Amino acid sequence: MSNHIYKHIELTGTSTTSIEDAIQNAVARAAKTVRNMRWMQVLETRGHIDQGKVDQWQVTIKVGFTLEE
Repeated sequence: MSNHIYKHIELTGTSTTSIEDAIQNAVARAAKTVRNMRWMQVLETRGHIDQGKVDQWQVTIKVGFTLEE
């Protein structure tokens, strides 16, 4: 087992469908430019309300990735 050093970033994903979808959207978009993502942690969940109904979920996550050699 090797030692890992992690760098982390914060992302906020959005979805009109669900909290889980907001998280998946954030991770999928980050995967286009960030390599070696290994873990994520939900930091904050919030949403937008329109006419008495939840219109959009917003989830802020911390994503850790390993540094390349």
